[in-house]
Amino acid sequence: MIRIIFAGLLLVSAGVAAYAQTAPPEAVKELAPAGKLRAAINYGNGVLAQKGPDGEPRGVSADLSRELAKRLGVAIEFVTFDAAGRAFEAARAGKIDVLFIAIEPVRAAEVEFTPPYVLIEGTYMVLKDSPLREPADVDQPGKRVSVGENSAYDLYLTRTLKDATLLRTPGGCCKNIDLFRAEKLDAVAGVKQPLVEYAKQHADVRVMEKSFQQIRQAMGTPKGRLAGAAYLRTFIEEMKASGFVADALKRSNQPDAQVAPAGG
Repeated sequence: MIRIIFAGLLLVSAGVAAYAQTAPPEAVKELAPAGKLRAAINYGNGVLAQKGPDGEPRGVSADLSRELAKRLGVAIEFVTFDAAGRAFEAARAGKIDVLFIAIEPVRAAEVEFTPPYVLIEGTYMVLKDSPLREPADVDQPGKRVSVGENSAYDLYLTRTLKDATLLRTPGGCCKNIDLFRAEKLDAVAGVKQPLVEYAKQHADVRVMEKSFQQIRQAMGTPKGRLAGAAYLRTFIEEMKASGFVADALKRSNQPDAQVAPAGG
């Protein structure tokens, strides 16, 4: 059984602890069918996960995974990825038990989602002297945009853009920026925080003030694990209400990420 406890996580009341011990056996069986919780960690989204100096995953998704494993009474096994799309494919193949990805209609056919626990923004970065000022300016014939393949913003823009062309990279940090640079594209789409950090270090680019999408990050489990999904929904709502999610974001230096409101 996992024994790792982080400072600041001992905020769970005695009543909550008693509840945690009553996790339905069917939920435990569905969420840890191999006797351990296989949790997907996506390093491609630095808001949710970072690699610690000891090589272990850190961040809000890792903290939630550890807390869930503790409550289920099983060991934790982290399975790491460099892109959300790859974690999603692992869930489809039954290789992981829980994952942390954005709620998207395409994914809902394969994943049982909780309500969102964190809200982040999808936005564009362009060259500093670009005439493009707002997201709507990007959707024009001839405009080319780089995106991480099968990311939340790729799926969203695939549905919503009518005239601009998307060029996809295989995922992983900064590959969409590399393509934007190499092919002299009109914009790069991505999660706001890493784009802002990049722009701080490169004076020739800027990030649009307005976002094109609010990305609703949720916890999920492979489709059909209904008892497990029901337990996860209750778990996530409790983690938001107790301050656990907010504390995890603060510890991982993600103050711009917003905790999702109760129920959505």
